[in-house]
Amino acid sequence: MPAIDAPRTALERNWVMIDSALEGLDDETLARIPAEQCNSIAWLIWHLNRVMDTFIHTGLRGLPQIWITEGWSEKYGMAVDANDRGVGWTAEQVAAWNPPTREVLLGYHQAVRDAAREYLDSLTLEDMEHQVVWPPNSPLRTTAAALGQMTWDIVAHGGQIAYLRGLYRGMGWHV
Repeated sequence: MPAIDAPRTALERNWVMIDSALEGLDDETLARIPAEQCNSIAWLIWHLNRVMDTFIHTGLRGLPQIWITEGWSEKYGMAVDANDRGVGWTAEQVAAWNPPTREVLLGYHQAVRDAAREYLDSLTLEDMEHQVVWPPNSPLRTTAAALGQMTWDIVAHGGQIAYLRGLYRGMGWHV
């Protein structure tokens, strides 16, 4: 459907870039913080998926997040907190965070991606024009505008992941 083509295409290309960037990276590399005041690849993967899970499930569908319903918070060894997606974390909190294994990181990443695809595929033009207030305290806007903001955020973090891949291992983040 043309109404969803732009965000869907941007997200699909971003997911391919992220998959390429993650190829061959071990737990140690994923958890590496390149410098003070910076995020690790593992933290970025967790954060971007928490943002997408929250946007799609809580904000746009009014459903519980898969972070909770599928037990991902437990798999990550984190509290069951629907509002915690890393926004507002200090550099000290990021540095102290103990990431899960690669398998858990990628499992949640895939689960959120699958849920996002299902949601995007279900949208009609009328759905895209539906008025929502998301994120909280935002002005009233369309679902399309909210998806635009989410897509921008996810693509920005995908670029950060690809950059860190290049910094640590050289080329290989894009095919």
